[in-house]
Amino acid sequence: MFGKNDCRLTDGDIAERAEELMSRMTLKEKVYLLNGVWDIVRNQLKYRNAYNPVPIKTKGNRRLGIAPIAFTDGPRGVVMGRSTCFPVSMARGASFDRELERRIGDAIGREARAQGANYFGGVCVNLLRHPAWGRAQETYGEDPFLVGEMGAMLTRGVQRHNVIACVKHYALNNIENSRFKVNVTTDERTLREVYLPHFRKCIEAGAGSVMGAYNRFRGEQCCENRHLLTRVLRDEWGFEGFTISDFVYGVRDTVRAIEAGLDVEMPMPIHYHQRLLGAVRSGDVPEETVDAAVRRVLKTQIAFTETPDPQHYPRTIVACDKHVRLAREAAEQSMVLIRNEGGVLPFDRSRVRRALVIGSLAARENTGDHGSSRVYAPYVVSPLDGIRRHLGDGVEVLHCTEDEGERARTLAAESDCVVIVVGNDYNDEGEYVVMEKGDGEHPVVVGMRNQGMPLKALLVKSLMRKLSGDVQQDGEPVGGDRRSLRLKPSEQKIIDEVGGANPNTVVVLVCGSMILTSPWDQTVSAVLYGWYAGMEGGNALARVLFGDAVPGGKLPFTIPYSEDDLPFFSSTDREIEYGRYHGYTLLDQKSVRAAYPFGFGLSYTVFETGEVQVEPTQSGARVALTLSNRGAFDAAEVIQVYVGKPDSEVDRPVKELKGFAKVFVRAGGSEHVQIDVDHGELTWFDPEAVEWVFEPGTYRFYVGTSSDDRMLTAVDVRLDS
Repeated sequence: MFGKNDCRLTDGDIAERAEELMSRMTLKEKVYLLNGVWDIVRNQLKYRNAYNPVPIKTKGNRRLGIAPIAFTDGPRGVVMGRSTCFPVSMARGASFDRELERRIGDAIGREARAQGANYFGGVCVNLLRHPAWGRAQETYGEDPFLVGEMGAMLTRGVQRHNVIACVKHYALNNIENSRFKVNVTTDERTLREVYLPHFRKCIEAGAGSVMGAYNRFRGEQCCENRHLLTRVLRDEWGFEGFTISDFVYGVRDTVRAIEAGLDVEMPMPIHYHQRLLGAVRSGDVPEETVDAAVRRVLKTQIAFTETPDPQHYPRTIVACDKHVRLAREAAEQSMVLIRNEGGVLPFDRSRVRRALVIGSLAARENTGDHGSSRVYAPYVVSPLDGIRRHLGDGVEVLHCTEDEGERARTLAAESDCVVIVVGNDYNDEGEYVVMEKGDGEHPVVVGMRNQGMPLKALLVKSLMRKLSGDVQQDGEPVGGDRRSLRLKPSEQKIIDEVGGANPNTVVVLVCGSMILTSPWDQTVSAVLYGWYAGMEGGNALARVLFGDAVPGGKLPFTIPYSEDDLPFFSSTDREIEYGRYHGYTLLDQKSVRAAYPFGFGLSYTVFETGEVQVEPTQSGARVALTLSNRGAFDAAEVIQVYVGKPDSEVDRPVKELKGFAKVFVRAGGSEHVQIDVDHGELTWFDPEAVEWVFEPGTYRFYVGTSSDDRMLTAVDVRLDS
């Protein structure tokens, strides 16, 4: 169960223990096991942080020795205390490095346990359907295969330390500002082939829990949607863990939620607890339905608590040197170099006596949004500080903002290298922290009172402004869906003004999603995606710029020339239909080239790929080639395998990512690369038969270093079973 091969109990023993505990529980105890007990007033008064400074727990059962679930959020690290802040998930998706993500999960699991948590709510695998989505930074990219592979590795790493990994937000949660209201529709094939495969991959990796989404799907709240929570998740995928609601607004109807398969209401008892108890006593909900939810919770907890820990978890683990070094490594391996005319990067450090850094973001701590994923690191190295530390006292490092155009032009012409840092921060994108009241009393007030805290319930109203988050100068809440996919006018202007003043100029993009680069990218020699790079981001950036590290990332999304090549997106519509195509599959469908394609990223070295061979196997196909490093830097390349079926009997993308490998090759060396593609990755979903169908025949394998056909070798192979 959940990949817990070292568990001291068999599956039968786990089930027997769960039944024994349930036989001793009263109805009230069973019902009260199924909700959180978040004391936001205590958190705010004691920690000056209402959300998650300490674990958000469920009630548990002290009489029977049932420990509470102890929740910590993520995904760029543990949000409690002063934890290690890793690069955001989108950056880590750009690394295309499964093992690196597993190691990050391992570190997060360790830090969660060290701070009293046994549940990590940070495996976010919602697809980047459109780059305007405000919480894009919390997921891994636009492609289901990439997102699923990375999410599965984070799950495995976290759960190694007996921390239950929660996969979220299930499902079709791809718009932020209207997340509490929007109803998403899509056909069943698109649902299964585009928006659910990554969730399934995390379940197959052993994830112990799944969080429902805020939005509606086909007219029903996702947390009250039986098709998602029971038919697909449990009946088809065989999920054995428990489900929880997204916080506060996930559940709207007690009976619908519990009957659909929503086990635990988080983070406080609003619709479960007394309402659920009353529904059972009135006969509206069978007690057996509550028993099923309790059983799933208990079995999951038993499986994790009865697995021996691989180590002890002292507080000194939190933000320890090992984890900090890992954060820097992750930042270096995530940075994506998309332009490097004349090989201007890396800068020759021995020739730099004066460096100019431009941009207000260069001097700020900027690790991502200020919503539920915010990590309060012990320190954050800004790009400016990182460059100054790296170059040392012998180099003059100057700084000016976007508003100092004339000074910047003058200094740029007199400097040996210029670094322009532009992009976004928590004001521009992130969680849209708006507490909606709706009808009647505010649900948080109800939740506090249901916990037996009537006085604190009265105090909650005074906290509402704090809970609703900060506001910008124009009065709009911070974060949310992006208003523009371009740089701010002042940032574009400074690039235009300075770009021609010094050929040794690089633009560093700080962000959590795609930024349109045309036409300003042609005015500078180099463009580097630096992302929200975590607490060590400034140090990592300096090492990459000056050649101590080689940028190891590939774009986890497509950068088109125009917004017209993106699917429809609205932050305000109450109804939206998701189609099959977005990102590179949409551009392929339209026969439109990208400005920078999905999977693209330059290196400081030169790689060559030998002859590509694709052979059928019993389980699918095997791709093999030799990768050689003809340059002067030890570095890693990402070999990508896309597959299409030109003569398919159903509508399919031209090609889809179905395999990848990040391969490290020393300068002058070569490595044999082998990538297996499973038959299951090549099937399509038949909604009428409710089954996955493999079509015998010829498949076209595209092998190379990005999704651009010009960088791929196509090989046709017949697969009959």
